[in-house]
Amino acid sequence: MTDINTDLNLKLHMRQCIQKVATGPEYSKDLSYEDAYHAMRHILSGEADPVQVAVYFIALRMKRETDEENRGTLQALIDASVINTANVDEVLDVSDPYDGYARGVPASTFVPAVLASMGVHAVLHGLEQVGPKYGATHHKVLKAAGLNVNLTPTEAVAQLERIGWTYLDQSQFAPRLHDLIPIRQRMIKRQVLTTVETLLGPIRGKRKTHCMGGYVHKAYPAIYASLARQSGFDSAMFVRGVEGGIIPSLQQAGKLFYYYEQGEEQQRDLTPADLGIQAEVRAVPLPEGLPAAPVIGDEIATTVDSGALATKAAELGMAALDGEKGLMYDSLVYSASICLAHLGRFGSIREAADAVRATLDSGKALETLRAAA
Repeated sequence: MTDINTDLNLKLHMRQCIQKVATGPEYSKDLSYEDAYHAMRHILSGEADPVQVAVYFIALRMKRETDEENRGTLQALIDASVINTANVDEVLDVSDPYDGYARGVPASTFVPAVLASMGVHAVLHGLEQVGPKYGATHHKVLKAAGLNVNLTPTEAVAQLERIGWTYLDQSQFAPRLHDLIPIRQRMIKRQVLTTVETLLGPIRGKRKTHCMGGYVHKAYPAIYASLARQSGFDSAMFVRGVEGGIIPSLQQAGKLFYYYEQGEEQQRDLTPADLGIQAEVRAVPLPEGLPAAPVIGDEIATTVDSGALATKAAELGMAALDGEKGLMYDSLVYSASICLAHLGRFGSIREAADAVRATLDSGKALETLRAAA
């Protein structure tokens, strides 16, 4: 890769990149992988002009990021992050949206504990709060459940090896990326970091690392699959999930895109009834009585208080882990079953669902969650 590491060269390169991507709908040009990589490394250095950073990200978004730009940006983030390998053969990485949930009660926070209780080492990662959604994040839900959300990378690896699952915060494994949150909040709109940051994979397995993510819009399975290959995930699965997460609709048929051994994507349909799930709503609905979100400065936040929503999610999630039936329970069954079937632990999603229910009913999943306390 071309060496442009001097401060002057990096600043000139950033200027050139902006000139390429920010010249309007007819004349803007796509960046090469190298261009995007070096621009992102300059931004992460902390030496970039914040106005130029904002212009760069918005211009990329307005012209629409290419695969080369996405992958170059992702690789720059990986190279500036702490990526560890745990002393376990395989790891499942849960790549959920970092900006959290706002239209329903999040369930995916508890999927890693379910998987760990069934022999799959699982890593969850995220951060406390970021736009554009400012929703209830895994950080907030786990904190509300009384767990430590500020493990160092070394501590997180040790926890994963000890109990089978862990949470690792972006502030710990990618601090330079985390430092960009203030400018991201001021930009308001989604940009390339929102797309790529979930694919960093901060903890890998000795033999294989698998990715489980979600999407909403039709274009994104191919985008995420390309990023997953760039990140080095041996296999990946992307669910058309509620709010872009890993829980499919409990009410309607869904879709799953996946690949094995970094091959081409394949597709299969998902039907909740095939797992014995019948629901009249897509996800766990927002409970009545949640306080409205506070407006801090000029931030545009979700309509409900994300802290209160996280507290409710912790309450319902822990109850489901202890076998309490309901929409949260069904959500965990659905998502964990997709993963277990993908990994070949069971011959079918239905067989996996039966095993997940038995695990939840036994209380073993709750014990696995509490082992992190």
